[in-house]
Order: sequence, then C-alpha cells, then structure tokens
Amino acid sequence: MKQEASYVNIERSIIKQFRKTIWRPFVRGLQEYQMIQDGDKVAVCISGGKDSMLLAKCLQQLKRQSDTPFDLEFIVMDPGYHPENRKLIQDNAALMNIPVRMFDSDIFDIVVDVDQSPCYLCARMRRGYLYSHAKELGCNKIALGHHFDDVIETILMGILYGGQINTMMPKLHSTNFEGMELIRPLYFVKEEDILAWKDYNQLHFLQCACRFTEQIAREQAARGIEGAAADIVHTSKRQEMKELIRSLRINSPMIDANIMKSVENINLDACLGYVKKGVRHHFMDEYDIS
Repeated sequence: MKQEASYVNIERSIIKQFRKTIWRPFVRGLQEYQMIQDGDKVAVCISGGKDSMLLAKCLQQLKRQSDTPFDLEFIVMDPGYHPENRKLIQDNAALMNIPVRMFDSDIFDIVVDVDQSPCYLCARMRRGYLYSHAKELGCNKIALGHHFDDVIETILMGILYGGQINTMMPKLHSTNFEGMELIRPLYFVKEEDILAWKDYNQLHFLQCACRFTEQIAREQAARGIEGAAADIVHTSKRQEMKELIRSLRINSPMIDANIMKSVENINLDACLGYVKKGVRHHFMDEYDIS
C-alpha cells in the first residue's frame, strides 16, 4: 500500500517495510567491508537520483542509532543541470530532510564537444570535483550510491567488452587525494528494492540529466520511439547488461549471486594470467617451477 511522502514516513519505511530488502543489506555491506570507523567524516555524494537519495537516508538513520561516532556532509555537485532539474534535487532534499550543500561546476560545458567517451570523461571529472570539495569540508571519505546491480553489471561489462575480470569495489583508497577513501554502502542492495521503496513513498527523482543523453532522448522521441525521454539508460551498455541478466535469471534464479561470487572465488591455479599492483603475471612464468 502506498503512502504519502514525508521524511518521517520515508525514514520509517526503510527500517520497517524495507528492513529485510534494504536496511539489512545496507548494514551488511558496512560491516562486512568495514566502511565506517570511529571519527570518520563522510561526504555523501548526491546526484539527485533514487540511489544516492536512499543512501543519504540510510546513513542518516545509521548515524542516529550507531554506537560508532561519525559525521556526515551531504554534497550535491551541479555540473550544469537545467534549472528544473536543479530545483527537483533541492525540492526532494527538502522533502526528505536532507541538509544538502550544493556547489557548481562546468563539467557539462567541458565534455559537451567530446566525441570519444564523453560519459567516461564526465564520470572522472565528477569524481575529482567531489573528492576535492569533500576534502575542503574536512571529510576523509566519500560515499557513492552504487548498488548490487551496478556491481554485477560491471563484472559482465568487463568480461564482454573489456576482456578482463574485475568489479566495482566496495571501498578503495584514492590515488590522487591523499587520505581520502571511497565507500559504496549500498553494495548489497538490489535495484528492484530501491525502486519498490521509491514507489511505496510516491517519490519522483532525477533521471540521468546530462546533455549528451538528453539529446539522444530527444532524437529518439522525434523518431517515435515511445518512452525514450523517460528512461535514457536504454541506450547504454549497462542497460544491455541489465537485459542480459534479466534473461538469464529466467532459467537460473541464482544468476545474480553467482556473478557476484565469481569475483570472490577466482582460482589463480586455473587462470591464464592476472594483474596485481600493476604487474602482469602469466601462468607460464611459474609453470615449470616445482
């Protein structure tokens, strides 16, 4: 049954109606990968989408009931949103009682004329701006809203399009910002459950709002492709992975868990090669060593 959105009801739904599917997987990720320690100051990076907004609420709830003392900053980088998209983020933050700090950048203007991999460049620049601003606020960690589906889709994209086995790590140290660390507290939370939480609370969040994908959406809509403007992610390789996993799940309900386990159970005795700390190793290097 749907309910009227208010920050009290939204918070309650996370630990009541969605305790099993959202709250427990969220806590599991934090504990299993030791994401938050005493004295941490975490910058929660909010894009305006469902994932980062849920992340903010989960971390607010955690701070209220945790015995581990830590602080939070909620930061929103505006890379050049249209005014209505910026307002939607601000309105949702007010509705959900999230005290955001918004700062501006010109990332969209910089990448708009890039022909090769504009999304990759945009993502790298966003990360740099977020690290830099978080450090200015005295934070030692940034938290991103990537979820379980992002992780397993990344594994498949690496295999099918990158020719490598890797994944989106639950936490990692920054190589460019000393003393900074990235964490992904929604690591075990599934996207379908985030969508269910959103719909339960009748919330409307920002879709991908970059100018590149918005232009594709307009072009598809002009060609009569129904629904293109509402869900532009259908143009991406990630969406292709979503559909592949969905089709595999029909015959194998455990496919999601097995994809995740594949990067936890790598058998180096049965690998042709691997890379560790930037050094490439090949099984022939030690083949004749007894």
